[in-house]
Amino acid sequence: MSQITIHKLEVFCHVAELGSVSRAAEKCSIAQPVVTTHIKSLSQKIGVPLTKKNGRQISLTEDGKRIYDWAKEIVSQTRELEDELKDRKAGAIGSASIAASMTLGSYILPSVVSRFKESHAQSDISVQIANPKLASELVQRGECDFGFTIFDRVRGISSLEITPLYSEKLILAAARDTSIVGTEIAPESLSDLPFVTARTNTARRDLEDYALMTHGIVRSNIVLEFGHGEAIKQSVRAGSGIAFLFESSVKDELSSGVLREVRTPGMSLAFPVYFVRRKDKKMTAFQHKLANFICTEIGNFNQPSP
Repeated sequence: MSQITIHKLEVFCHVAELGSVSRAAEKCSIAQPVVTTHIKSLSQKIGVPLTKKNGRQISLTEDGKRIYDWAKEIVSQTRELEDELKDRKAGAIGSASIAASMTLGSYILPSVVSRFKESHAQSDISVQIANPKLASELVQRGECDFGFTIFDRVRGISSLEITPLYSEKLILAAARDTSIVGTEIAPESLSDLPFVTARTNTARRDLEDYALMTHGIVRSNIVLEFGHGEAIKQSVRAGSGIAFLFESSVKDELSSGVLREVRTPGMSLAFPVYFVRRKDKKMTAFQHKLANFICTEIGNFNQPSP
């Protein structure tokens, strides 16, 4: 059966289902003699009669019924595979592994990726959340296809293509009823206030300290240190101190009133968010489509409404 083609099997299936050479020819958009030739050729290759005439109708022999079940499965699987390959080529389905720094991976990407997934239900998408340095290393090592991370100064990563997307704002947050600070404070008065922040020698802490130093601020009263922004936020809610938190991570708390923003006139802190990928990475159509979708969505993140 080495010369049996999918086309011949498909024609045979139409004859079996429609019980007519003429209707099968019309269905396949080919001439009736071609249908007859295909059925005859198929019978010869298999070595048994597949059809028989029943008046003006064509029905299947017992062997023909068995061959029909087999042929239908082969044709169905082949067409499904062809459709899948077309979808993959068009980027409709596929797989992608994304690296993300903590704020992006915890507060921004979940809703964006979920929206993309709604229209790409068969896709396989994973997000690996890490600190900014590790997120870029995951992409660099090829463990993730691309990433989204917060850097201050990107150096020594010559193998990565780094594209800036937007700046993520840091705001000074305090518990709703705390007496630690009022609704506004001058930047020069921040140094001695009790702060909750990231652990020493982490990328997040280094970036935050560096940004404050550019405004002449060195904090002297760090009351608690945590390894994740969510823990910092919960500690501030409990009244332990105040903290600089990414605006995207506290939108719900600010809206509900459990946290409040403390204005710092004359001082604005923000870190650039980057899209990162290996320069030699050959991304699939699906990965390109997903990356472009996320870049468009978060590139407009926090932009003023028109």
